[in-house]
Amino acid sequence: MGTTGSLLEGRRVLITGAARGIGAALAVRLHERGARVALLGLEPELLAATAVRAGGAPWRECDIADGAAVTAAVEALVQDLGGGLDVVVANAGIAKQMPMLGGDPAVLERTLQVNVMGTFHTLRAAGPHIAHEGGYAIAIASAAAALHLPLLGAYNASKSATEALGNTLRAELRRTGAKVGVAYFGELDTDMTRRGFDTEASHAVHLDSYFTRVAPLEVGIDALERGIARRSRRVYAPRWVGPMLPARMLVQPLIDRISQRGLQKALAIAREEEVEFTTPQPVEPTTRAA
Repeated sequence: MGTTGSLLEGRRVLITGAARGIGAALAVRLHERGARVALLGLEPELLAATAVRAGGAPWRECDIADGAAVTAAVEALVQDLGGGLDVVVANAGIAKQMPMLGGDPAVLERTLQVNVMGTFHTLRAAGPHIAHEGGYAIAIASAAAALHLPLLGAYNASKSATEALGNTLRAELRRTGAKVGVAYFGELDTDMTRRGFDTEASHAVHLDSYFTRVAPLEVGIDALERGIARRSRRVYAPRWVGPMLPARMLVQPLIDRISQRGLQKALAIAREEEVEFTTPQPVEPTTRAA
C-alpha cells in the first residue's frame, strides 16, 4: 500500500454518494492515504459523520438528479479544495427491484434520474476541473452493466448507461491528458445489497452462483484505491467479475437459463411486494452546505 499511498498523497478527490456504503468507505480510505476529499450526497447526518472520519472533509447535501444543484455543489466543493480537482468519483446510485411486466414505471424513471442523469450531471460539472494531465474520473457502474439478472431491469439499464457515459467521456477527454475509468462490482456487503437485493422475490429466484455471492466491502475499496492511484480504465471486484466483462455475450445466455428456477414465483411476489429504494429519495431537490 506504500506505493499506492504515495500516488494518492495530496490528490483532491470529489466523491458522490458519500453518505454510506462504497462512497463513505472510499472517502475514509483515501483520506488515510493522504488525499484531500470532498463529499456530496443525501442524508446530511451520515454525510457529516463521514466527513469527520475523513479528516473534516467539506461536504454538500444534494439531490444528484438535480443538474443545477449538482453544478453548484461541485463548484463549491472545488473551491473548498483550494480551487482545483484531480479526481471525481461518480458513485451515487440507487436500486429497487422491478419486474418488467407488472412493475411500476416510476421505479425505472427515478432509477434513471439518479443513476444515469446523476452520473451525467456529476461528470459534466466536474469534467472541466479534471481535464488536465493527472486528472481522472471514474463512473461506478456494476457487474449489472454487463450481466443482467431478472427483477433488476431498472438497475441493469441504468448501470449499462453509466458504463456508456464513462466510455464516452474517456474518448472526449483523451487529448487533455485526463483518464476515465468505469468500475464494475458484484454484490458487496453494503446497505444497497442488504436493503435493495435482500427481498422475498430475489430469494425466490434461487440464483445459487457466483453472481449473487456477497463479498466484503473492503474488496471493492481495495480495487478502487488501486484504480484511482493508477488511473485505471477498468476497476472490478471481486476477481470473477473481470473475466466476465469480455465474455458477457457468452455468459448472458447461461444466466437466462439458470435464473428460470423459481422465477415465475419470484415475479409474482415482486408485483405485490412493497420495497423501498436503497436510499430514501427526496420529494423535492435539496442542497445544503457543511
